[in-house]
Amino acid sequence: MAADTAIFVSKRLQRAAFAILCLIAAQFVLASCEPEPSPMAARVGTLGGY
Repeated sequence: MAADTAIFVSKRLQRAAFAILCLIAAQFVLASCEPEPSPMAARVGTLGGY
């Protein structure tokens, strides 16, 4: 009976750990998709024509 309880708890922990890993991976994917901000000099040169 103790072994059944341990297996049940470990299965629940595996699911929770997998969900957390998926969320972390999604954060990395979304962070890599965002464009990097351009330098201020490049923006001034293209917008103002100085």
